[in-house]
Amino acid sequence: MMKKTKSLFTFILSIFMLQLSIAQEVPVSKVVWEVNRINLGTVLEEYGPQVATFRFTHTQDSLFQIERIWTDCGCTTVDYTKDNLQVGQEGEVHVSFNPSTTAGYFSKLVVVKGNLQDTQDTLYIEGVSIPAPQNPETDYPVRKGDLGFRLEKVNMGEVFTHEPKIKEVEFFNFGEKKIYQDSLSFYAPDYIGVRLVQDTVPQNSRGLLQFSYNGAEKGDLGFFEEGISLSFGDSLPQQIAVLANVFEYYPPFSKNELRVIPNLSIGNAEIDLREISSGDIQNELVTLTNKGQKTLKIKKIQGNCDCLNLEIPKTELAREKAWS
Repeated sequence: MMKKTKSLFTFILSIFMLQLSIAQEVPVSKVVWEVNRINLGTVLEEYGPQVATFRFTHTQDSLFQIERIWTDCGCTTVDYTKDNLQVGQEGEVHVSFNPSTTAGYFSKLVVVKGNLQDTQDTLYIEGVSIPAPQNPETDYPVRKGDLGFRLEKVNMGEVFTHEPKIKEVEFFNFGEKKIYQDSLSFYAPDYIGVRLVQDTVPQNSRGLLQFSYNGAEKGDLGFFEEGISLSFGDSLPQQIAVLANVFEYYPPFSKNELRVIPNLSIGNAEIDLREISSGDIQNELVTLTNKGQKTLKIKKIQGNCDCLNLEIPKTELAREKAWS
Protein backbone atom coordinates (compact mmCIF):
# COMPACT_ATOMS: atom_id res chain seq x y z
CA MET A 1 0.00 0.00 0.00
CA MET A 2 2.84 2.34 0.85
CA LYS A 3 4.53 1.61 -2.47
CA LYS A 4 1.37 2.46 -4.48
CA THR A 5 0.91 5.70 -2.52
CA LYS A 6 4.51 6.68 -3.21
CA SER A 7 4.14 5.91 -6.92
CA LEU A 8 0.94 8.00 -7.12
CA PHE A 9 2.66 10.92 -5.35
CA THR A 10 5.61 10.72 -7.77
CA PHE A 11 3.22 10.72 -10.75
CA ILE A 12 1.31 13.77 -9.47
CA LEU A 13 4.57 15.59 -8.75
CA SER A 14 5.81 14.85 -12.29
CA ILE A 15 2.57 16.24 -13.81
CA PHE A 16 2.89 19.38 -11.65
CA MET A 17 6.52 19.95 -12.68
CA LEU A 18 5.58 19.46 -16.35
CA GLN A 19 2.77 22.03 -16.10
CA LEU A 20 5.08 24.45 -14.31
CA SER A 21 7.68 24.05 -17.05
CA ILE A 22 5.08 24.72 -19.74
CA ALA A 23 3.79 27.77 -17.86
CA GLN A 24 7.31 29.23 -17.70
CA GLU A 25 7.90 28.93 -21.41
CA VAL A 26 8.11 32.32 -23.11
CA PRO A 27 5.66 32.47 -26.04
CA VAL A 28 7.33 33.01 -29.39
CA SER A 29 5.92 35.90 -31.37
CA LYS A 30 4.49 34.76 -34.69
CA VAL A 31 4.28 38.25 -36.16
CA VAL A 32 7.08 40.81 -35.73
CA TRP A 33 6.19 44.47 -36.28
CA GLU A 34 8.72 47.14 -37.23
CA VAL A 35 6.90 49.52 -34.86
CA ASN A 36 3.55 49.36 -33.11
CA ARG A 37 3.13 53.12 -32.59
CA ILE A 38 3.35 55.91 -35.20
CA ASN A 39 3.17 59.64 -34.47
CA LEU A 40 1.63 61.54 -37.39
CA GLY A 41 2.80 64.83 -35.91
CA THR A 42 0.69 67.94 -36.52
CA VAL A 43 -2.18 67.25 -38.92
CA LEU A 44 -3.94 70.15 -40.65
CA GLU A 45 -7.57 69.49 -41.53
CA GLU A 46 -7.41 70.92 -45.05
CA TYR A 47 -4.67 68.47 -46.07
CA GLY A 48 -7.15 65.61 -45.76
CA PRO A 49 -6.68 62.07 -44.38
CA GLN A 50 -3.19 61.06 -43.27
CA VAL A 51 -1.94 57.49 -43.63
CA ALA A 52 0.29 55.55 -41.23
CA THR A 53 1.86 52.35 -42.59
CA PHE A 54 2.72 49.48 -40.21
CA ARG A 55 4.95 46.71 -41.60
CA PHE A 56 5.25 43.20 -40.17
CA THR A 57 7.05 39.91 -40.86
CA HIS A 58 5.54 36.44 -40.41
CA THR A 59 7.98 34.16 -38.57
CA GLN A 60 6.21 30.78 -38.26
CA ASP A 61 6.03 27.76 -40.61
CA SER A 62 2.22 27.82 -40.86
CA LEU A 63 0.50 30.06 -43.36
CA PHE A 64 -0.56 33.37 -41.82
CA GLN A 65 -3.42 35.62 -42.81
CA ILE A 66 -5.03 38.66 -41.19
CA GLU A 67 -8.57 37.64 -40.28
CA ARG A 68 -9.94 40.85 -38.85
CA ILE A 69 -9.01 44.43 -37.97
CA TRP A 70 -11.08 46.78 -35.86
CA THR A 71 -10.51 50.32 -34.54
CA ASP A 72 -11.83 52.39 -31.63
CA CYS A 73 -12.95 55.33 -33.76
CA GLY A 74 -14.88 56.01 -36.94
CA CYS A 75 -12.21 58.59 -37.80
CA THR A 76 -9.88 55.79 -38.96
CA THR A 77 -10.14 53.38 -41.88
CA VAL A 78 -7.87 50.42 -42.52
CA ASP A 79 -6.43 48.60 -45.53
CA TYR A 80 -4.08 45.64 -45.21
CA THR A 81 -2.33 42.73 -46.89
CA LYS A 82 -4.94 40.03 -47.55
CA ASP A 83 -2.66 37.33 -48.98
CA ASN A 84 -1.58 34.18 -47.15
CA LEU A 85 1.99 34.71 -45.93
CA GLN A 86 4.63 32.03 -45.59
CA VAL A 87 7.51 32.20 -43.12
CA GLY A 88 9.72 35.24 -43.75
CA GLN A 89 7.19 37.07 -45.92
CA GLU A 90 6.15 40.63 -45.07
CA GLY A 91 2.81 42.40 -44.96
CA GLU A 92 1.46 45.88 -44.30
CA VAL A 93 -1.41 47.57 -42.49
CA HIS A 94 -2.38 51.06 -43.70
CA VAL A 95 -4.32 53.18 -41.21
CA SER A 96 -5.94 56.34 -42.58
CA PHE A 97 -6.87 59.10 -40.11
CA ASN A 98 -9.45 61.78 -40.98
CA PRO A 99 -8.49 65.02 -39.13
CA SER A 100 -11.91 66.63 -39.69
CA THR A 101 -13.44 64.39 -37.02
CA THR A 102 -11.42 65.59 -34.03
CA ALA A 103 -9.37 68.50 -32.71
CA GLY A 104 -6.28 68.57 -30.49
CA TYR A 105 -4.20 65.62 -29.36
CA PHE A 106 -5.40 62.18 -30.46
CA SER A 107 -4.37 58.59 -29.80
CA LYS A 108 -6.22 55.84 -31.67
CA LEU A 109 -5.78 52.09 -31.41
CA VAL A 110 -6.08 49.44 -34.09
CA VAL A 111 -6.44 45.74 -33.17
CA VAL A 112 -5.12 43.20 -35.68
CA LYS A 113 -6.18 39.54 -35.38
CA GLY A 114 -4.59 36.73 -37.39
CA ASN A 115 -5.68 33.19 -38.16
CA LEU A 116 -3.02 31.60 -35.91
CA GLN A 117 -3.24 31.25 -32.15
CA ASP A 118 -1.85 34.21 -30.15
CA THR A 119 -1.71 36.47 -33.21
CA GLN A 120 -3.62 39.47 -31.96
CA ASP A 121 -1.71 42.73 -31.68
CA THR A 122 -2.57 46.35 -30.93
CA LEU A 123 -1.24 49.25 -32.99
CA TYR A 124 -1.45 52.97 -32.17
CA ILE A 125 -1.48 56.20 -34.15
CA GLU A 126 -1.18 59.56 -32.44
CA GLY A 127 -0.63 63.22 -33.19
CA VAL A 128 -2.25 66.65 -33.00
CA SER A 129 -5.17 67.57 -35.26
CA ILE A 130 -5.81 71.27 -35.96
CA PRO A 131 -9.11 72.31 -37.55
CA ALA A 132 -9.18 74.70 -40.52
CA PRO A 133 -9.31 78.37 -39.44
CA GLN A 134 -12.62 80.20 -39.58
CA ASN A 135 -10.99 83.64 -39.71
CA PRO A 136 -7.25 83.67 -40.46
CA GLU A 137 -6.90 87.35 -39.56
CA THR A 138 -7.99 86.72 -35.98
CA ASP A 139 -6.67 83.14 -35.65
CA TYR A 140 -3.14 84.18 -36.65
CA PRO A 141 -2.70 87.66 -35.14
CA VAL A 142 1.13 87.64 -34.91
CA ARG A 143 2.54 88.80 -38.23
CA LYS A 144 6.09 88.06 -39.34
CA GLY A 145 6.19 89.58 -42.81
CA ASP A 146 3.68 87.64 -44.91
CA LEU A 147 3.46 84.87 -42.33
CA GLY A 148 0.87 84.78 -39.56
CA PHE A 149 1.37 82.87 -36.30
CA ARG A 150 -0.86 82.17 -33.33
CA LEU A 151 1.81 83.05 -30.75
CA GLU A 152 4.68 85.51 -30.59
CA LYS A 153 7.27 82.92 -29.55
CA VAL A 154 8.03 79.25 -30.24
CA ASN A 155 8.12 77.34 -26.95
CA MET A 156 10.01 74.04 -27.25
CA GLY A 157 9.17 73.14 -23.64
CA GLU A 158 11.43 70.63 -21.88
CA VAL A 159 14.45 69.56 -23.95
CA PHE A 160 16.67 66.67 -22.83
CA THR A 161 20.24 66.03 -23.85
CA HIS A 162 19.83 62.48 -25.16
CA GLU A 163 17.81 63.40 -28.29
CA PRO A 164 16.72 66.54 -30.18
CA LYS A 165 13.28 67.96 -29.39
CA ILE A 166 11.00 68.39 -32.42
CA LYS A 167 8.02 70.75 -32.57
CA GLU A 168 5.80 71.68 -35.51
CA VAL A 169 4.33 75.19 -35.61
CA GLU A 170 1.50 76.16 -37.94
CA PHE A 171 1.44 79.44 -39.85
CA PHE A 172 -0.75 81.15 -42.42
CA ASN A 173 0.63 82.48 -45.70
CA PHE A 174 -0.96 85.92 -46.12
CA GLY A 175 1.36 86.74 -49.03
CA GLU A 176 0.53 86.80 -52.72
CA LYS A 177 3.17 84.22 -53.63
CA LYS A 178 3.49 80.49 -53.14
CA ILE A 179 6.15 79.46 -50.62
CA TYR A 180 8.60 76.72 -51.60
CA GLN A 181 10.39 74.37 -49.25
CA ASP A 182 13.82 74.87 -50.80
CA SER A 183 13.50 78.67 -50.64
CA LEU A 184 13.68 78.72 -46.83
CA SER A 185 16.81 80.26 -45.33
CA PHE A 186 17.40 80.89 -41.64
CA TYR A 187 20.08 82.11 -39.28
CA ALA A 188 20.24 80.30 -35.93
CA PRO A 189 22.72 78.59 -33.58
CA ASP A 190 23.92 75.17 -34.74
CA TYR A 191 21.69 73.39 -32.23
CA ILE A 192 18.47 74.94 -33.60
CA GLY A 193 17.09 73.80 -36.95
CA VAL A 194 14.10 74.91 -39.03
CA ARG A 195 12.49 73.34 -42.09
CA LEU A 196 9.24 73.67 -44.02
CA VAL A 197 7.24 70.43 -43.77
CA GLN A 198 5.28 70.81 -47.02
CA ASP A 199 6.91 71.07 -50.45
CA THR A 200 4.86 74.20 -51.16
CA VAL A 201 2.41 76.42 -49.29
CA PRO A 202 0.08 78.38 -51.63
CA GLN A 203 -1.09 81.89 -50.84
CA ASN A 204 -3.98 82.14 -48.36
CA SER A 205 -3.31 78.69 -46.92
CA ARG A 206 -1.58 77.11 -43.95
CA GLY A 207 1.76 75.41 -43.60
CA LEU A 208 3.93 73.84 -40.93
CA LEU A 209 7.40 74.87 -39.79
CA GLN A 210 9.32 72.14 -37.98
CA PHE A 211 11.71 73.39 -35.29
CA SER A 212 14.38 71.15 -33.78
CA TYR A 213 16.46 71.85 -30.67
CA ASN A 214 19.50 69.72 -29.79
CA GLY A 215 20.09 69.95 -26.04
CA ALA A 216 23.42 68.09 -26.16
CA GLU A 217 24.86 70.52 -28.72
CA LYS A 218 23.60 73.47 -26.67
CA GLY A 219 26.22 72.56 -24.06
CA ASP A 220 24.37 74.26 -21.21
CA LEU A 221 21.45 73.59 -18.90
CA GLY A 222 18.52 75.73 -17.82
CA PHE A 223 15.99 78.07 -19.39
CA PHE A 224 16.91 79.97 -22.56
CA GLU A 225 15.29 82.44 -24.92
CA GLU A 226 17.12 82.84 -28.22
CA GLY A 227 16.34 84.78 -31.35
CA ILE A 228 16.57 83.34 -34.86
CA SER A 229 15.72 84.82 -38.24
CA LEU A 230 14.14 83.17 -41.27
CA SER A 231 12.97 84.16 -44.73
CA PHE A 232 11.57 82.64 -47.92
CA GLY A 233 13.13 83.59 -51.24
CA ASP A 234 13.82 87.30 -51.49
CA SER A 235 11.57 88.29 -48.58
CA LEU A 236 13.00 90.23 -45.65
CA PRO A 237 14.29 88.12 -42.70
CA GLN A 238 11.87 87.86 -39.80
CA GLN A 239 12.89 87.52 -36.15
CA ILE A 240 11.41 84.71 -34.06
CA ALA A 241 12.15 83.93 -30.40
CA VAL A 242 12.68 80.29 -29.42
CA LEU A 243 12.21 79.22 -25.80
CA ALA A 244 13.62 76.02 -24.30
CA ASN A 245 14.21 74.52 -20.86
CA VAL A 246 17.22 72.19 -21.20
CA PHE A 247 17.70 69.27 -18.81
CA GLU A 248 20.39 66.61 -18.67
CA TYR A 249 19.05 63.14 -19.43
CA TYR A 250 19.63 60.26 -17.03
CA PRO A 251 18.67 56.71 -18.02
CA PRO A 252 16.07 54.86 -15.93
CA PHE A 253 17.32 53.06 -12.83
CA SER A 254 16.03 50.08 -10.88
CA LYS A 255 14.24 50.24 -7.55
CA ASN A 256 17.30 48.77 -5.84
CA GLU A 257 19.36 51.77 -6.97
CA LEU A 258 16.96 54.30 -5.47
CA ARG A 259 18.98 54.83 -2.28
CA VAL A 260 22.34 54.51 -4.01
CA ILE A 261 22.11 57.21 -6.66
CA PRO A 262 22.58 60.90 -5.72
CA ASN A 263 19.37 62.31 -4.22
CA LEU A 264 18.99 66.06 -3.73
CA SER A 265 16.92 67.25 -0.77
CA ILE A 266 16.10 70.95 -0.35
CA GLY A 267 15.56 72.03 3.25
CA ASN A 268 13.40 75.10 2.60
CA ALA A 269 11.95 75.09 -0.91
CA GLU A 270 10.07 78.39 -0.37
CA ILE A 271 11.47 81.64 0.99
CA ASP A 272 9.22 84.56 1.90
CA LEU A 273 11.25 87.77 1.65
CA ARG A 274 8.21 89.85 2.59
CA GLU A 275 8.67 93.60 2.17
CA ILE A 276 12.05 94.87 0.99
CA SER A 277 12.89 98.55 0.83
CA SER A 278 14.28 99.96 -2.41
CA GLY A 279 18.04 99.68 -2.47
CA ASP A 280 18.21 97.06 0.29
CA ILE A 281 19.74 93.63 -0.28
CA GLN A 282 18.39 90.68 1.65
CA ASN A 283 20.36 87.45 1.98
CA GLU A 284 18.85 84.03 2.60
CA LEU A 285 20.41 80.57 2.95
CA VAL A 286 19.01 77.39 1.44
CA THR A 287 20.27 74.06 2.80
CA LEU A 288 20.90 71.24 0.31
CA THR A 289 21.47 67.63 1.38
CA ASN A 290 22.53 64.56 -0.58
CA LYS A 291 20.37 61.64 0.60
CA GLY A 292 22.00 59.18 -1.79
CA GLN A 293 25.19 57.16 -1.38
CA LYS A 294 27.01 58.51 -4.43
CA THR A 295 28.43 62.01 -4.76
CA LEU A 296 25.94 64.62 -5.93
CA LYS A 297 27.20 67.02 -8.60
CA ILE A 298 25.52 70.42 -8.94
CA LYS A 299 25.55 71.17 -12.68
CA LYS A 300 23.89 74.61 -12.56
CA ILE A 301 21.71 76.92 -10.50
CA GLN A 302 19.46 79.44 -12.19
CA GLY A 303 16.87 81.97 -11.10
CA ASN A 304 13.95 83.38 -13.03
CA CYS A 305 14.85 87.02 -12.41
CA ASP A 306 17.94 89.23 -12.82
CA CYS A 307 17.22 90.54 -9.33
CA LEU A 308 18.49 87.27 -7.87
CA ASN A 309 22.18 86.58 -7.27
CA LEU A 310 22.77 82.88 -6.57
CA GLU A 311 26.02 81.55 -5.12
CA ILE A 312 27.11 78.05 -4.12
CA PRO A 313 30.29 77.25 -2.14
CA LYS A 314 30.97 74.03 -4.06
CA THR A 315 29.53 71.89 -6.83
CA GLU A 316 29.95 68.41 -5.32
CA LEU A 317 28.20 67.10 -2.24
CA ALA A 318 29.08 63.81 -0.56
CA ARG A 319 26.52 61.48 1.04
CA GLU A 320 24.47 62.84 3.96
CA LYS A 321 26.44 66.08 4.19
CA ALA A 322 24.46 69.28 4.10
CA TRP A 323 25.64 72.73 3.06
CA SER A 324 24.04 76.08 2.48
